[in-house]
Amino acid sequence: MTALLRYQTDLLLRSQRWLPPVILYVVFLGVGVQSGQPVLNSLGYTAAALLPVAAWLVRVCATGEPPAARACVAAARGPARAHLACLLTALLVAVLLGAAATLAVTFISAPASDGHRVHVAPLRAAAAGLPGTLTCALLGTAVGALTAQPVLRSTGRAVPAMLLGALLAVVSAGSPAQAAVSGLVTGSRTGRAPMALLPLAAAALLTAAAFTAAAWTCSRRSP
Repeated sequence: MTALLRYQTDLLLRSQRWLPPVILYVVFLGVGVQSGQPVLNSLGYTAAALLPVAAWLVRVCATGEPPAARACVAAARGPARAHLACLLTALLVAVLLGAAATLAVTFISAPASDGHRVHVAPLRAAAAGLPGTLTCALLGTAVGALTAQPVLRSTGRAVPAMLLGALLAVVSAGSPAQAAVSGLVTGSRTGRAPMALLPLAAAALLTAAAFTAAAWTCSRRSP
């Protein structure tokens, strides 16, 4: 699996197809996060904006490999393992991107609650923001796994499904991402930085199930 991950990472970096989702994330943060804003509010926005970007990264990884190369890798290592490496690569990139954004946003934001009434320690804020970011990265890649090839082969269906799935994952009641983001926003009102460990665990379970389903579909549909 390590060799497959290196191969997928090298393929992604060389293709430069990661640039559009990363630039989109930077634009999201540039528009929604301003220096001096309450830190927990900014971290909630940072986490929520990562979810559709993570889904897009999965689509980039799933469609970036030439068909002949993909067939060779699948024949050598098995289609399920090859596709799982693709999904894990997208997840790794999303996690690293989200972690870097969390640290940067924590640095530029005001260490205070809404109205600057209560001090919020930057380290405590970052410790609360990272689980929220990881939750959204996990759910974003889960959405991407269930809406990219080989689960949905038609671009006309896959892209709208990805966008709708990402939206529902952020706003739907009961979604781990919604719980993590709303926890940060609520914490910004009180000055308490909540640790979204339960949403993170739920997101990890859902993502594992989505990855398993996508890998199984890939093995079933491979010639």
